[in-house]
Amino acid sequence: MGAALFILLILIVLLLVGGAIIGLAFKLFWFVLVGILLGALGRLVLPGEQQIGYLATALAGIAGALLGGIIGDILDTGGVVQFLIAIACSAGVVAILDGTSRAKS
Repeated sequence: MGAALFILLILIVLLLVGGAIIGLAFKLFWFVLVGILLGALGRLVLPGEQQIGYLATALAGIAGALLGGIIGDILDTGGVVQFLIAIACSAGVVAILDGTSRAKS
């Protein structure tokens, strides 16, 4: 009886840990997908022509989305405010990358 209870307890713990890992993976995948969109929005927010390519813009959007998500979680904001923070972070990363590419050329 004690061994069956122990095995059941281990299975429950494994399911909880597995669910948390899968949930984190889906959340990170969502941030990557949304990051591509946010990179495009960040690029649209900045005035003028940007010197960085579309791949760099997408990567900047992903970085901005992850950074905005982390900042939003730290500040314990709602989804809309977290989205706006992510757009601002994406625009900032695009501006930083654009500034460094302009300085090189």
